[in-house]
Amino acid sequence: MPNPVVHFELVTRDGAAAQTFYSDVFGWKVDASNPMNYGIVDTDSEEGISGGISSPEEGGGEEFITFYVQVDDPQAYLDKIEKAGGRTLIPVTEIPNMMTFAQFEDPQGNRVGLVKAEAM
Repeated sequence: MPNPVVHFELVTRDGAAAQTFYSDVFGWKVDASNPMNYGIVDTDSEEGISGGISSPEEGGGEEFITFYVQVDDPQAYLDKIEKAGGRTLIPVTEIPNMMTFAQFEDPQGNRVGLVKAEAM
């Protein structure tokens, strides 16, 4: 099964300002009308991938830019990642009616996400 990159995420100090910036510059539609104030990005294009823009979690969350790889079994991939020298940052997590995802850090310290194939 191929494992395409299917989503990007920008978590930055002022998520609302970043949402406005990218919307103004690139014409992206950003919908943050959800309880997490997570700006879901629609690039309004048949090419490329969708994404999200937000602020870190309250209480000292990190800023980062990452991408998500679509996989059939996130836990199986986390197991492979850990055997290859990476580490789990966020275990497999289900957001009801949205997606199942996880995040890991590769051996060089980069944050990368996994998303369950059926979720996208």
